[in-house]
Amino acid sequence: MDIPGAQDSTANSSNSSLGATLSTSQTERNKSGPIAAHRQSFAEDQRRPPPSPRSHRHPSLTQQAVQDLMNHPPTNRHANPQYAGRNWQEIAVGELAVADDVKWTDLDESIQDATLTLLKNHPTNAVLVRETPTSKRAISTFDYSDLNAYLLVVVGLAKPEEEQIELYDHIAKSAQAQTPVALREIQPILKKSELVALPAEATLDAAVEAFGSGIHRLLITNSAGEVIGILSQLRLLEFFWKEAVNFPVIDRLYGSVLRDLQIGSTQTIAVNADAPLADALLLMHNEGLTSVAVIDQGLNVLGNISTADLRLLTSTNNLPLLKRSCMHFISVILNERGVEHGRDSFPVFYVNPYSTLAHTVAKLVATRSHRMWVVETASPSPSAPATPLLQPVQPGVTAATAPAPTSVTGVGSSSSPGPHPTILVPSQTPPGPQSPLPGQSFSSVPSASLPGTHVSGRLTGVVSLTDVLNLFAKSSGLRPSDPSEQRARRRRSSSASVRPSLDAARGSVDFRR
Repeated sequence: MDIPGAQDSTANSSNSSLGATLSTSQTERNKSGPIAAHRQSFAEDQRRPPPSPRSHRHPSLTQQAVQDLMNHPPTNRHANPQYAGRNWQEIAVGELAVADDVKWTDLDESIQDATLTLLKNHPTNAVLVRETPTSKRAISTFDYSDLNAYLLVVVGLAKPEEEQIELYDHIAKSAQAQTPVALREIQPILKKSELVALPAEATLDAAVEAFGSGIHRLLITNSAGEVIGILSQLRLLEFFWKEAVNFPVIDRLYGSVLRDLQIGSTQTIAVNADAPLADALLLMHNEGLTSVAVIDQGLNVLGNISTADLRLLTSTNNLPLLKRSCMHFISVILNERGVEHGRDSFPVFYVNPYSTLAHTVAKLVATRSHRMWVVETASPSPSAPATPLLQPVQPGVTAATAPAPTSVTGVGSSSSPGPHPTILVPSQTPPGPQSPLPGQSFSSVPSASLPGTHVSGRLTGVVSLTDVLNLFAKSSGLRPSDPSEQRARRRRSSSASVRPSLDAARGSVDFRR
């Protein structure tokens, strides 16, 4: 008996089996034919292209937003319970003292041992010197400026006074013979300023007045006169930066621009990028500076060299760097930072007249610098005429034929407030004993090869830690003395190998920062 629909059911079953077989066969062919599968996938991709990444990109900050962020960097807006509600002028300096900052050496230790201690003491960049290993009373300090003075004597670049020729010769010969030289022996060539100390219970108003007057470092002592801490300008500025929310008098200054505050100086000293590194070290030594700007022919700031960078010259293998250009040394500094931090590093040591005080202080704290160079619009190198002042050092120049440093005025914008900027750049290495280093010929690194140099600008002035703390002191009703007195005193305590020519160009204005 035929069952109704059985034939149709059989047919459908056969069709289903055939479809399954075809599907299976097609699958097997796809597996065995990767080329065909690839072609099919490629065709499908062409019919359905992937969405554009632009549709998922986060919107970029506008130029104005970036500028606002730079001028108003985020600060700590959470009140520290330790300082909340307190007048900063009543805070004791002992509260900012850090015992680990105090590192000692004594007069009978060698320069080598003192330098090793200095290299390990990053927070203060200074080591306290005492008479005996058991004493807790400091009679002097040993810092990178002192190391610079010693290095210049060793390599024969310092020019001694007549009564010191024998001492300089003894130090140089001992160092070259690898005979230990004690700190006691080099004290006459350092001519350091008198140490300034404050008892731990003294308040910050005394410290700010001292720092605003040009003092760079204060010793904090206990009731027995023993040193328990060191307070530096940078440490105090860092405190005001982090805790400004607790001190309205300080906090409201941060939103003002440098031009309105009339802070800093429009007169400064710089070094040509093509000049040998020895020129920069001599300049810092003779002028009592801790750092100097490196500029190109258009007066654009290319970098910064400080006495702290001398840590790269403590090995005799690196002494040939003294013969190479300042620009090359900057590349060495950047490479060293990259190795140390595991990434490229190009600290920005400049601001402009329209930068806020917050922006300036944030950079000073972040770079741990003593000064920020004030720049304006960059001068395009191709069209900028060669500046006669900024000629590379010429071999064979003598004291009789060498031109004196020249004062360049009017390099800033005509809208700049105050006097026109003045920049002094020594045009030659001061005459002196020949360096014992082998005479080698080196080529400088092009400034364009360094990252970040294209975003700088023409040097027009400088803002130092002293300037900022002087502003804080005056804004709080304090009366700091004129910082130029301290600057002149430090300048007089240095050797005078090139100072007569610089003083002649400077006139009656002491603009060293």
